[in-house]
Amino acid sequence: MFIQTESTPNPATLKFLPGQTVLDAGTADFTSPETAAKSPLARRIFAVDGVTGVFLGTDFVTVTKADSILWEHVKPAILGAVMEHFQSGAPVIEGEQAASGHASHDGPDEDIVRQIKELLDTRVRPAVAQDGGDITFHGFDRGVVYLHMQGACAGCPSSTLTLKMGIENLLRHYIPEVLEVRPVAA
Repeated sequence: MFIQTESTPNPATLKFLPGQTVLDAGTADFTSPETAAKSPLARRIFAVDGVTGVFLGTDFVTVTKADSILWEHVKPAILGAVMEHFQSGAPVIEGEQAASGHASHDGPDEDIVRQIKELLDTRVRPAVAQDGGDITFHGFDRGVVYLHMQGACAGCPSSTLTLKMGIENLLRHYIPEVLEVRPVAA
């Protein structure tokens, strides 16, 4: 098994590509070992000293490390953990995978929210997945769109620029009711 790695815009995060499906659909974000209880793969990766986050996509695993740890010290152990997991035949997620994706929204702005989600799904999320992350809709209130950033996007130095210059401009261009985009914490 050959696992490729790619850097991301976030220096604390690396993207690991095992060359096979990680999740059949959606994403899974684990921000601590406690949140990884249902994922044998995430638990294995969190066993590596210095790992602070694991994000699973359809064909990649994004790992975030503590700032005090160097990639040269943890990358071999993470590669080993990913390889061991896929060779073990264990599931990536045990039981039903929790639905990951956009928050539901109904009410007077339902049509606007549908347009926001469609633009996020077609224009934003595929590009963000290339960088090892995901951005999902969290809410819409009085012209402000709230988005949840995951994986490499969470804590990325360029995430504010991505939100303001990229996503906010895109949404404002297509949907005049959108005035601003703001990030939300998990």
